[in-house]
Amino acid sequence: MAESTKDLYAGTLSKKRRSFLADLTTRLVKEKPLGTVGAVIVIILLFVGIFANWLAPYGYNDTWVGDKLEAPSFNHWMGTDNVGRDLMSRIIYGARVSMFVGLGASAIGCALNAFIGLISGYAGGKLDLIIQRFVDAWVCFPFLFLLLTIMALIGAGVVQVIVVLGVSGGIGGSRLMRSAVIAVKSNLYVEAAKAIGTPTWSILIKHILPNVMAPLIIMFTMGVGSSILAEATISFLGYGIPPPAPSWGGMLSGGSRTYMTQAPWMAIFPGLALSIVVYGVNMFGDALRDLLDPRLRGGLGRYSGTKQKRPK
Repeated sequence: MAESTKDLYAGTLSKKRRSFLADLTTRLVKEKPLGTVGAVIVIILLFVGIFANWLAPYGYNDTWVGDKLEAPSFNHWMGTDNVGRDLMSRIIYGARVSMFVGLGASAIGCALNAFIGLISGYAGGKLDLIIQRFVDAWVCFPFLFLLLTIMALIGAGVVQVIVVLGVSGGIGGSRLMRSAVIAVKSNLYVEAAKAIGTPTWSILIKHILPNVMAPLIIMFTMGVGSSILAEATISFLGYGIPPPAPSWGGMLSGGSRTYMTQAPWMAIFPGLALSIVVYGVNMFGDALRDLLDPRLRGGLGRYSGTKQKRPK
């Protein structure tokens, strides 16, 4: 009997999740056309990054000695660079690098956001004061200067870029999660959990964290675009992903600046790919924020998938 009740509850919960995702997708398409375009761009980025080995016509470091600075043609659709490498293949492999950096750094940042925000917001008092003064001191440093300093100390590389971007964004963005936790912990169900002696870790994980997932999801989505752009910036300056790895920011530096007038496609195509992806991710993140945040939609009714009735 207990197992059948548990199975029924699990089935009901699974149906609610499917209904919520279907409702969210429907409203995204109907109400947020730019957000839908952004979602399509994000899906294309993931697809290209995962299947780069099969989509790229050549290897990202394959050189063609007789085809240096070749204009776009049937053999090289986006032309070649000053070394003779196919530009389209490097951009496709660069999508994989951007995908790794964007998702990895955003995941680390959100995990750190949740950890700092839960502890600081729930504990309060002197611990909250100490943590927030540390966050204030961290935010005071210019973001780009902080990134370049840390990367100069630990060295360039994909893993280093992901960790540095994730930690930097996670510490600075923990204030939003702290505010959400403070708003949730004053609810009656949290007070009831305290009254019956529920452990603090259980309250944080089972009662508070699920109720602050909406801003956490939004922060994750918005962080992907910011991480991709930050990686391109530090790679352009020579402190990010070292060559010959095909980073879009690195492709805009070096040979692209030297041969920009002679071979403008070396700067146009990587810059266009970077602009489209960052624009798509940001539009998708804005749409999710509008759809998930009840304050931007006029109440909780549409969040649950039900239509609100207007008062007569």
